[in-house]
Amino acid sequence: MSLAHDARVAIRAATVAQRPMRTWPEVNNPAAWIVAAILLIMPLIANGFFLIEIFATTLILGIMALSLMFLAGYGGMVSLMQLTIAGFSAYMVAVFGISGNANISLGWPWWLAVPMALALATAFGTLGGALAVRTEGIYTIMITLAIGAAFYYFTNQNWAIFNGHTGINTVATPHFWGVNWRADIPFYYVVLAVAALCYFAVEYLSRAPFGLALQGVRDNPRRMATLGFNVNAHRIAAYAFASFVAALAGVLQVWNYRQISPGSVSVGACIDVLIIAVVGGITRPIGPFIGALIFVLLRTFALDFLVRLGLDGNRFRLLIGLGFLAIVFWSSDGVIGLWQRWRQSQRPTAKRPGGGRGHG
Repeated sequence: MSLAHDARVAIRAATVAQRPMRTWPEVNNPAAWIVAAILLIMPLIANGFFLIEIFATTLILGIMALSLMFLAGYGGMVSLMQLTIAGFSAYMVAVFGISGNANISLGWPWWLAVPMALALATAFGTLGGALAVRTEGIYTIMITLAIGAAFYYFTNQNWAIFNGHTGINTVATPHFWGVNWRADIPFYYVVLAVAALCYFAVEYLSRAPFGLALQGVRDNPRRMATLGFNVNAHRIAAYAFASFVAALAGVLQVWNYRQISPGSVSVGACIDVLIIAVVGGITRPIGPFIGALIFVLLRTFALDFLVRLGLDGNRFRLLIGLGFLAIVFWSSDGVIGLWQRWRQSQRPTAKRPGGGRGHG
């Protein structure tokens, strides 16, 4: 071992040592166990509407936002094409699988169509990431937004593969072991299992050598390059992982609605994913799911609330925007930041040595 290599290892160890040691925060957290128990028994206490339209949809959008949180929180890269990757995956499931558009879909069984969709969507996102990492700041955001906009217009105008603005309808869902996995309860547990796997995968990677190196690249790319790390390779690898997570959400999304159309990958929908991630918080993987729950509740019930007030129901986005501005104004880390500030304010302040009443 050369002296230079030993010095590099020592500096790397010192860099990691300077960071506070992170343990699995949810293992000894009673609230996390309560939430997990509620999610597991949710089919017993919620009807089909709440089970799918609220909780399953929240988990699917949370997975999409989780892929953005991984890039922004650990890599310092804001991507607006995560919904586009999910939409690409959904389209590939419809194209390679079985749907009501027999002239477009190839008719593969789901266990062949889904892996092909995941592979192609991951490759698509990785290629987009390889282009995005060559820029920084606002230019990265613009490139990923341009990819999303280009994909939207391409799907809207292409009829041979994507069936134009009509989209692909009646997409087949899995049936095996005698179970219809799109039925409310089985589908909810499929979505919950995928969300849990993605959540713990992000938690694990954030503590793994790759995740620590990625955070080092986020904080000081020049120093990491000096230590021998390939900065662009780590960033592209992060895009590949985030693309796979987003692709999983796309598969669940097309199974949920049984159809995919250009409206599902519009520019406005891409920005919604960013809002979800920021509102929930981008420093912890639980943040995107919190943001997704807030977004779904507002989208579902704010419309009826506005209609009862005699206002245009489409103005529910105004409420979402106002909530977004309020949360960002009071906390740079969304709801997670507000919660942490509240908990700190509830802690009793330590008394100074010798303070309090006099002696004797």
